[in-house]
Amino acid sequence: MTIVRTFAKGILLSAAMFGTAMAQQDPGVRAGSPGAGGPLPGLTNTETLFFAGALARFEAVDSVSGTNNDAPAGVINGTGLGPRFNLNSCAGCHAQPVTGGTSPAVNPQIGVATLDGANNHIPPFIRQDGPAREVRFKSDGGVHELFTIAGRSDAAGCSIVQPNFSNTDDIIFRIPTPVFGLGLVENTPDQTLTADAKAQGRLRQSLGIGGSFNYSGNDGTITRFGWKAQNKSLLMFSGEAYNVEIGVTNELFPNEREYDSSCQYNTLPEDFSNLTNSGVSNSPASNYASDIINFAAFARLSAPPTPIQDTASIAKGRKQFTDIGCSACHIQQHTTGQSTYTKQSNVTYFPYSDFQLHDMGGALADGISQGNASGTQFRTAPLWGIGQRIFFCMTVAPKTYCRRSWRMMVKPVR
Repeated sequence: MTIVRTFAKGILLSAAMFGTAMAQQDPGVRAGSPGAGGPLPGLTNTETLFFAGALARFEAVDSVSGTNNDAPAGVINGTGLGPRFNLNSCAGCHAQPVTGGTSPAVNPQIGVATLDGANNHIPPFIRQDGPAREVRFKSDGGVHELFTIAGRSDAAGCSIVQPNFSNTDDIIFRIPTPVFGLGLVENTPDQTLTADAKAQGRLRQSLGIGGSFNYSGNDGTITRFGWKAQNKSLLMFSGEAYNVEIGVTNELFPNEREYDSSCQYNTLPEDFSNLTNSGVSNSPASNYASDIINFAAFARLSAPPTPIQDTASIAKGRKQFTDIGCSACHIQQHTTGQSTYTKQSNVTYFPYSDFQLHDMGGALADGISQGNASGTQFRTAPLWGIGQRIFFCMTVAPKTYCRRSWRMMVKPVR
């Protein structure tokens, strides 16, 4: 894996040394149409309505007990925020270039820190012009949410305090990844992923590159979602995020992460299957389902990002991408298996990822183990839609570096 580690660090150092020159050559984040955010092509009307209902639930804004009207007009007010949380809405973090994407240009965590009277202070690594962040402590591997509900008008009696983030050597960050097109990834058979990776064997051997899949400890199949491919399915991914990022207990994660009973206001789980039609959308399937079922459905039925029309420059870049060996890990295409959803069977899509784990070495390690993934391993990041992504972050111990397209010089955030 020497070539992978050297290549990654080379990108970082080149950006730091030659940021000004690169800014003159690179136009930055892709302009024009979002090229993402809609439903998969060919869905039936019923499936499309389900997607629309799921999108509305993904955009909902949660308060503690659903009594605070924190959502803008036309957006659903949800229930279950906290006691500890990173944000109050899935769509807040997944917003660029449209709902379902990555961190927006203005960090929504700044505003939510003191919403409704909350008395949180903003950690120094959370910046208005920086990405939304999740914080993990290396010492225990767990997520430590940025904020608490203490002081909010709907959290009388709660007095828990924020974590101590002063030990920067114990902190690592993760930033939101897009959910577009993930139903195609979920519906790709294990044997297809294995065969597609094996087909790169000769190239990988010549470059000294390895790779392995993360596997479920329950059924032994390939897991593929998350920074370390630790989650098996979009439902598991959604349930975990709802509980960890927003603090909402649900049918997959039914217990509060905070034990202080003075900060618990709702019956559990706070998100559950509806026994009657909620009537919030034109899709009964969406209305009866829990939030996490809707979140998973939004990702599952989302179309993948649409690339812009090919140009001579793009073709040249694609050739260079292949010639230097990037495609050994960022595999261009895979094909789905048989799907329940209309016209999604045997579909070839282009994520530019093998969904495998690769050892990036100690300098790029985050020290977190998840499933079979060690503290030095990460899933190959899918590159589809990367042209409209604003933030990129990389850890070179002990610093984490972020950039805001090539227009900004790379500099440490801690």
